[in-house]
Amino acid sequence: MKEVRKRMVFHGRVQGVGFRYTAKYLAQSMGLTGWVENKYDGTVLLEIQGRETLIYKLMEGLNHNQFISIDWIDTEDVPIENESSFSVK
Repeated sequence: MKEVRKRMVFHGRVQGVGFRYTAKYLAQSMGLTGWVENKYDGTVLLEIQGRETLIYKLMEGLNHNQFISIDWIDTEDVPIENESSFSVK
């Protein structure tokens, strides 16, 4: 299965609840690459790359965290990048 890269903006209760470090843990455990960062408007920006089925599993994991409350996600496909890890910005 081919790799994809997605840029996602998460809206809701997503800052100050461990979102970025949960995303990092899940991404690393699934072999996904990319990065995540808090934005000044209270959203979280995530760029994630890997198999699409694994990206959906990461999103399920974020939705099952008791502190994170995602209201909606803006998603767009972006070009694949050459990277080997996942980081928190």
